Amino acid sequence: MSTLTIRLPDDKHERLKALAEARKISVNKLIDELATVALANYDARLRFEARARRGSARKALAVLDALGDI
Repeated sequence: MSTLTIRLPDDKHERLKALAEARKISVNKLIDELATVALANYDARLRFEARARRGSARKALAVLDALGDI
């Protein structure tokens, strides 16, 4: 496991401590959870972009047309 030192403004650090306390977890665990969410979002975007490059605009429009007015 790695150790990471980050510099944050004092007010942001205090807000993170308050958030962690409200969730009844440590600041370390909070940062770990936030990093996990950020990485999951990044991975999803990469997968979406890769699929978009392989996709067909014609087929996508046909699917939308098949859905009709929702």
